[in-house]
Amino acid sequence: MELLVHGVGGTTPEKMLGDPRTVRVTGDDTAAVFRRAEDVGAEDAEAGDAGAREGPRDAPVQEAYVWCNLTSGDSSRALWLVLLPFMVVNLAHWMRPAAPGRRRAVRLYGLLVRLAALTLTVLLVAAACEVALDLVAWQCAGVHDCTHRHSWLSFLAPRMSEAPGGHGSWWSLPGRRLALAALVPAALTCLLWYLSHRTWSAYESHRPMSHDPEGDTDGSALALPGFWYGRRLVARLRAAHTAAALLTVAAAVATPAARFDHRPGGPAVLDVLSWLLTAALLAWAAAAVGAVCRRGRSENRLDQRLDRHLVRGLPLGALTLLLLTAVYAGWARPGWRSTGRLPGDPAFGALMLAQGLLVVALAVVAQNLYRRGPDPRTGMRGLSGPAVALLACALGGVMSGGVAQRVADWLDGPRALLPGPPVLLSWQASTIPPVLAALLVLAAGLGIRTARLARTERDRISHEHPGEPEDPSRTRAIAQVRAMATLTDRAPLVVAVLAVTTLVLGAVALAGALATGKTPDGAARRTYDAVQSLAETSQALGSWLVGLGFVLFVTWGRRAYKDASARRTIGILWDVGTFWPRAAHPFAPPCHAERAVPDLTWRMATWTRRTGGRLVLSGHSQGSVLAAAAAWQLPLSVRGRTALLTYGSPLERLYGRWFPAHFGPPALAALHRDVACWGNLYRRTDPIGGPVRVPDEAGSAVDHAPLRDPLAYGRTAAHPLPAPILGHSDYQADPAFARERTRLLSRLRPAVPGPRPERHGRG
Repeated sequence: MELLVHGVGGTTPEKMLGDPRTVRVTGDDTAAVFRRAEDVGAEDAEAGDAGAREGPRDAPVQEAYVWCNLTSGDSSRALWLVLLPFMVVNLAHWMRPAAPGRRRAVRLYGLLVRLAALTLTVLLVAAACEVALDLVAWQCAGVHDCTHRHSWLSFLAPRMSEAPGGHGSWWSLPGRRLALAALVPAALTCLLWYLSHRTWSAYESHRPMSHDPEGDTDGSALALPGFWYGRRLVARLRAAHTAAALLTVAAAVATPAARFDHRPGGPAVLDVLSWLLTAALLAWAAAAVGAVCRRGRSENRLDQRLDRHLVRGLPLGALTLLLLTAVYAGWARPGWRSTGRLPGDPAFGALMLAQGLLVVALAVVAQNLYRRGPDPRTGMRGLSGPAVALLACALGGVMSGGVAQRVADWLDGPRALLPGPPVLLSWQASTIPPVLAALLVLAAGLGIRTARLARTERDRISHEHPGEPEDPSRTRAIAQVRAMATLTDRAPLVVAVLAVTTLVLGAVALAGALATGKTPDGAARRTYDAVQSLAETSQALGSWLVGLGFVLFVTWGRRAYKDASARRTIGILWDVGTFWPRAAHPFAPPCHAERAVPDLTWRMATWTRRTGGRLVLSGHSQGSVLAAAAAWQLPLSVRGRTALLTYGSPLERLYGRWFPAHFGPPALAALHRDVACWGNLYRRTDPIGGPVRVPDEAGSAVDHAPLRDPLAYGRTAAHPLPAPILGHSDYQADPAFARERTRLLSRLRPAVPGPRPERHGRG
């Protein structure tokens, strides 16, 4: 059998099998295996007609595993755009350098990433609190002109005609306004919990095939029985993050009331209640952090237990504290009026500082791990994980600041009646233009390098087609595609520049906000004219860019909700970003491989057990990564009867460089030794696929020579029309594909018994 696995973006079984008549043989509407209608029951027919057949069929039975609906299904997937920072920080968990024998350092690395992920959840909910509690309920509802412009807030506004200390409706008290507005971030938390729980039931609850752990995985945990079964960890992290989010809302509601009650001469009872409530919130927050700090994944076995008391108790306790906080804040307090901002600057500053310290500590641990076994092809020399974690934090900060700034502009308009969001968000927005300027300089440098490389490729292409008429435009087109394909290998440089720029400017923004307590233009008013002009320009341009980015973000999400083709584009991004299990953030988009890898493993193992046959596992692009992961999960006896055919594969070019602990050279070499044979096809024009660089053993090379692309330079008898430049697609169109598959089949097929030797001495 040949089991085909498609790549990013998905396709149809009819196109994969080259036949309009296909039948689903196993699976459901989310992921399934298809065959041609004529091949249904082929094994049974061959076994039943064994006496009438001269031998087994020459061509293998083909099956297509279609998994595109795991990442690009219904319109609700457009909501996953909001979870982008969570997905990015989850990737950082898997980017640690390979360091055999350093278990404590590996655990510390995972702990730091999980803590950074927790701060992202708190940041998202704090941004929702900033919008709903501070801007709407505290600032706008407390100003008559603002409530007059937004009549839907009029029931929250105090009456101007009343004496000082008097109020309008029952909801007009500041504490009650805050308690009512807390429904918004609480509802957001419940939505995140619901999405995580629903996808947890659909993805993490698919049990992989049980097998005994191997004694030596050569540095790759993908061969461990419990690697694709993170059900227990995700449930525990979901409870901890939900509790932390609810406690963040409770703290935002309780802090203004507690500050008012702590004033001299305030009610003693409320003062005592505020201290008791603060202690309870801190104790429950410590419990949530403790749940995150507990040991991570159990990969050596299928861990089917659930921490039921913890999973239920943490969120329910936090919800109870939130309700008690709402009652406490809603108590009548004569003379309490909402003025200025809620105390948000210290909270956002503390979050930003904590994220920076966690990223620095993560970089120290990652560098220590990298020194254990340095590999020059590892992305950013082991620092890719900390860099990606930093970018996730920066992305969360930009999204949070963008929402707050746009809502503040919408509420206030041109009148400048409201204090607005915390000044730290304005400083963060001011760092966006310098970051974009650094990226533009880098893009210009990469563009010059690509142009030079394209000129070099023109001479090489001319020598590759001797005797054919020269076509300058054709040569330029091929050279340009080849040069552009090499930009993938410059991704570590781009991430490094972006991470360093973000770290430096983030530190400047935090220091400026805490030191001055003013916006950038306000802090620069008494400085040089050039500095003041630069600060004003950066702040205005940054605010405009944040607003533009927020509008584009919402527009893209809305278009994806209505347009299936846009949802498909988003699905391509998730195909790459959601391969890894949710080991750091439970609210990240679900891991499609926790469904796909068990599907492939069960199908291959049960087919070989039932038929005793051999199979070719054929994967394109991301499908080759799923194929390799499934092969690792097979028992050794089945793995030895399996051939791998990969094409356009990012196994080494992307996964080996960015995730060296699981796809590094030792892991790929071990997979090569375990499978019966392996062939890999790639093109120089492919921006994703490349060689897997497995060392040759016993003459069994994995990488084929680079395929010609296009198949013909000019018009020939075989190609009378211009041949297209295929790049990453249509590998089956190359004759080398059929030859490589035939070679693998010949190596898989058992040897034909030779003639028995003649016996002498008999008449």
